[in-house]
Amino acid sequence: MSIPSDSSTAAVPPRPPSVALLVAMVATVSFSMNAFVPSIPGLVRHFDTTAAMAQLALTLFLLGVGIGQPVIGPLSDKFGRRPVLLIGLSVATAGSVLCLLAPSIEVLVLGRLVQAVGACTGMVVGRAMVGDVFGREKAASVLGYLTAGLAVVTTIGPAIGGVLDVHFGWRAVFVLMLVFFVGLLGWTAAAAPETNFRRIASISPRAILGNYHELLGNRRFIAYTLVVTFTSGAFFAFVGGVPHLMVDVMGRSADEYGFWFILISITFMSGNVLTGRLTQRLGLDRMLRIGVAVNFPAGLVMLAFALFGVLHPLALFLPMALIALGNGLCQPNATAGAVATNPRLAGSAAGLLGMVQMLSAAVTTFLIGTLEANTSLPLAILMAATLALGFLAAWLGAAPRR
Repeated sequence: MSIPSDSSTAAVPPRPPSVALLVAMVATVSFSMNAFVPSIPGLVRHFDTTAAMAQLALTLFLLGVGIGQPVIGPLSDKFGRRPVLLIGLSVATAGSVLCLLAPSIEVLVLGRLVQAVGACTGMVVGRAMVGDVFGREKAASVLGYLTAGLAVVTTIGPAIGGVLDVHFGWRAVFVLMLVFFVGLLGWTAAAAPETNFRRIASISPRAILGNYHELLGNRRFIAYTLVVTFTSGAFFAFVGGVPHLMVDVMGRSADEYGFWFILISITFMSGNVLTGRLTQRLGLDRMLRIGVAVNFPAGLVMLAFALFGVLHPLALFLPMALIALGNGLCQPNATAGAVATNPRLAGSAAGLLGMVQMLSAAVTTFLIGTLEANTSLPLAILMAATLALGFLAAWLGAAPRR
């Protein structure tokens, strides 16, 4: 199945990427992260290390994703999407092998960093391809459907990762990742078209900095980027903090966490489907504001549970389900808005947005990992704060000038 082209977009490629391939491309980071998360408590026991050290395997993964994207974006603007994607997936494959064979937690953390730099190529290039092919409102609609498909992959990740960890050990999770990246590399080599026909002239450091300066001078780009950053920050804080609360504090199993996570993925997918159906009718900015009007109050509900000392999976996962619904409504629209601010720099915009998003995620997961709290209050405070900032960015920064 191929996505129909938007006739209003310049330089539309004769053969757009298939929906399934784009979903797999943008799923590289999410799958690599979420399938691994249920194994974090087990790594502490296996390597006889601290929870903070095991958490670095997640934090440095996010850091690698953040650092890699602003480099990958300009490279794909200069040399094309397809060759950069093939090289990146090869790096992710090598990182998966290193993790699988890791004899120590330090080598595992290094392997996760290598894996991250390669995996983020799929996310950057996938977003840039959508920007190459579609106009602003249509791109938001397409990203909504793509992210709905991504939610299915995200659902499978924690559930399968938890089952593999419980029954076969943490290395089985990296066998799964290795199969995923090898399969995607072969699929990309066989079926991914080139979509970038407006190449930039130079990728010298001066030119790259000039392009980023141009993007950062755009108020709307900054606002859209902040919406994605803060709303996803709440999700990453949840992913970084809840496994400890579920497994170590409440005594639940890793696979139970994975199955509870299905609820989050279902509501996130629902929000993205609504984005796909409604954005072209209601407009990108209106959908953006509806999304933050859903997730911010849900964050306050989670904070209220924490303040009253309620520690139960329902007190964590039900508010997070509403947060995920709001994220599904606002994030594809914010992403499309950011990438469309300058079509010539679609790859650079996707990379810069992703860098800010992931570096923020690395900070939040590091903070949650070092706290190792036995209550949900620090997590709830952090999530409510990030959602409040996302709400302000959507209603103030992203509002059209009159």
